[in-house]
Amino acid sequence: MTQDPVLILAHGQPSDPLPAAKALAEFAAEVARELPGRAVASATLAEPGALENALAGRPTGLVYPMFMAGGWFTRVQVPVKLAAAGVAVGEDGWQVLEPFGCDPQVHDLCVTLAREEGARGLVLAAHGSGRSPVPSDVAHHVARRIADAAGVGRVAVGFIDQAPQLSSLTGFGAEAVCLPFFAAEGGHVTEDLPQALGKAGFQGRILPPVGLDPRVPGIVAAAIAQGKTVCAETCNWAAICP
Repeated sequence: MTQDPVLILAHGQPSDPLPAAKALAEFAAEVARELPGRAVASATLAEPGALENALAGRPTGLVYPMFMAGGWFTRVQVPVKLAAAGVAVGEDGWQVLEPFGCDPQVHDLCVTLAREEGARGLVLAAHGSGRSPVPSDVAHHVARRIADAAGVGRVAVGFIDQAPQLSSLTGFGAEAVCLPFFAAEGGHVTEDLPQALGKAGFQGRILPPVGLDPRVPGIVAAAIAQGKTVCAETCNWAAICP
């Protein structure tokens, strides 16, 4: 039985799209190794023509959003972009799976990372949004999981694009860590995040983004095999989703 192809879709880096596209392609190859016999492609929205090229000649398939939250973007904007690329969306066409950041297995991984580090304090750094509560809902949910299960003395959430800003999180000493709740290592992680933590006087270590952990390809492959299209109940979806 032939299985539908998979497209791993990410935002990418509009100012310099090629490095992010290359990294995503390498990641897709790792996921493909976990799914023998299944076609796994990748595309970033920032790279012109990448989405159209990836969908060409493939009337049906699964889109895996390598995004940290769901809501309006994955429920509305991604289907709009798929339709604009010339494919049908829905049961008879391309279906959009639950995004990376909403996967409970990703949340479990964040707890595991906190335990492995043995940190006395942890900052969960996320992008956030000035327009929607959904990205912060997911981040706060993950922070509560870490606080409840990882034995970390102090857990705080800080954002780049909304309050509480990362730059406001003071009082973390040298034994603290910052876990970036990001799928990849773009400008937010390499530039904005360290600058904001510097303003806060953060003295601990900044870990790699959760999306770069070597266990992630297996987690994504398992999510694709499951084919779940409804997001986890960690956000106030009804307020913004159709």
